[in-house]
Amino acid sequence: QVQLVESGGGLVQPGGSLRLSCAASGSIFIISTMGWYRQAPGKQRELVASITTGGRTDYADSVKGRFTISRDNSKNTVYLQMNSLKPEDTAVYYCNQRGRLLGKQFDYWGQGTQVTVSS
Repeated sequence: QVQLVESGGGLVQPGGSLRLSCAASGSIFIISTMGWYRQAPGKQRELVASITTGGRTDYADSVKGRFTISRDNSKNTVYLQMNSLKPEDTAVYYCNQRGRLLGKQFDYWGQGTQVTVSS
């Protein structure tokens, strides 16, 4: 069973930066598309950024130019560098791992890490 462990969340002032990390267990990281999602109170979970096995990235319009997703396959870890943070970035951020193995889809989620942007 895959486990995803997020870290790096916390309280930061507007304009500040945080780097989230998500460490994945198991041996399927290298064939997985990794993503970061977030869910603010009273809102639906939304995709923030994703990165494929080939390194192609995709971002929500609201974070383009401010957030950067990256992965280190040697460490089974995906990162989300968040700069110029805004109060509207406040949410629980979740790591996601998905892909296909032996003809079957897999889709795993972390427990989430709280990011609060406030003065």
